[in-house]
Amino acid sequence: MKNKLLIIGASGHGKVVADIALKMNKWQNIAFLDDDKSLKSSMGLEVIGTSDDVFSHLDEYEVFVGIGNNVTRQRIHEMLETVEASIPVLIHPNAVVGEQVEIGFGTVVMAGVIINCCTNIGKGCIVNTGSTIDHDNQIEDFVHISPGVNLAGTVKVGKGSWLGIGSVVSNNVNISSGCKVGAGAVVVRDTNESGIFVGVPAKKIN
Repeated sequence: MKNKLLIIGASGHGKVVADIALKMNKWQNIAFLDDDKSLKSSMGLEVIGTSDDVFSHLDEYEVFVGIGNNVTRQRIHEMLETVEASIPVLIHPNAVVGEQVEIGFGTVVMAGVIINCCTNIGKGCIVNTGSTIDHDNQIEDFVHISPGVNLAGTVKVGKGSWLGIGSVVSNNVNISSGCKVGAGAVVVRDTNESGIFVGVPAKKIN
């Protein structure tokens, strides 16, 4: 493990990522890259260049993508993989992670999260503040689970899906890749195609 961490993205999500990294107390130095050239610091940490500068820092730094948008995060993460960047997993010290839980690199697990046993979470995911993931879940790559989301047991969430704040997924439900589930929605049956799902119970609107 390298003793320096570089976070791509210094705005809202990136700041929370940095806060978690600071609390983990694993890196001697943490810095940002951000494409806003007027930004010189964030969270009291230095912005040392733009995202294009990442290639000159790969020997010194582990690199984490602190961008909330799933598509952008996936694009940058996969680029980092092609250049064999060292990409960590970030887990807030106040998260609860059960036995036999696997978490892919580039995923962040935020404060107050509970992940119960025998769950697999892919790479490049966001498991946001206070969300709960129960036993035997399968969360595929580049999923964003928003604050306060509750997933029951044996739920599958397909690649690149986004679950809005406070949404709920009942047990044994599969959510297709590329879905967006609205804030407060309750998903009680499988979504068999990508789209936007809202309401109680959740129904596709687009």
